[in-house]
Amino acid sequence: MWSAIKPKSSNIRFWQVGVLVAVFTFWHLATAPGLIPPLFFENDRQAAFFFGEPLKILSRIWSWFVTERDIYGHLWVTLLETVLAFILGTVAGLGIGMWLALAPVAAAILDPYIKAANSMPRVILAPIFAVWFGLGIASKVALGFTLVFFIVFFNVYQGVKEVSPTVLANARMLGASQRQLLRHVYLPSATSWVFSSLHTSVGLAFVGAVVGEYLGSSRGVGYLILQAEGTFDINTVMAGILVLTAFALVLDWAVGVLERRLMKWQPRSGETEKL
Repeated sequence: MWSAIKPKSSNIRFWQVGVLVAVFTFWHLATAPGLIPPLFFENDRQAAFFFGEPLKILSRIWSWFVTERDIYGHLWVTLLETVLAFILGTVAGLGIGMWLALAPVAAAILDPYIKAANSMPRVILAPIFAVWFGLGIASKVALGFTLVFFIVFFNVYQGVKEVSPTVLANARMLGASQRQLLRHVYLPSATSWVFSSLHTSVGLAFVGAVVGEYLGSSRGVGYLILQAEGTFDINTVMAGILVLTAFALVLDWAVGVLERRLMKWQPRSGETEKL
């Protein structure tokens, strides 16, 4: 019954904004001194110390972008690291995943090494990359690359493996060459898998950039957050987290726009039901 109800986009946006307003309202009431009695702390200032105060956090963001305008250089560095890691990891994961899916002998030989590399907690590679590539952008891109690559690789590999044998047989019967099979059969099959992995990879690309900035840098939003943590400035820390989250959502939205343009051939749920 409930699954048959089709929510309107305007209603969805209203409730999404409502949830956000409710969260910030509760946050403000829980941390502003004197508004409500402290529930889990000895006094009302402890909640503000541990969780920050929304009005001060928004004031910090306003200062970064409007008043002092001192975040743009740091934000540019973090976004550059994130986008480079995202693009390079996606291209490499797409190419190698496609190659190994179509080369079963090479896949069988490299299988244990790929699984071993994927099982490694890649965040611990950050100090090694800092030694290899220095404390500049390259070490952050390398760390983000390792986080993005395996997600895209395994999705592409599985997407190519999921191609219907009937479709392949029919295409070969019609005289399709290997290049035509790659373009018209394998790539469309893997595309939906790729985009599902890209939405996850966006956040991990940011993780790679910020963790790298934590370990050694003089610029970047991660550097600002690290400096604020050193002085127990929880409001600046929360402001940095909100800024990173907002830009991660923007990048995820851009991936969604690209997905809708490249996946026009795929029928939507409403169109499928009509058929």
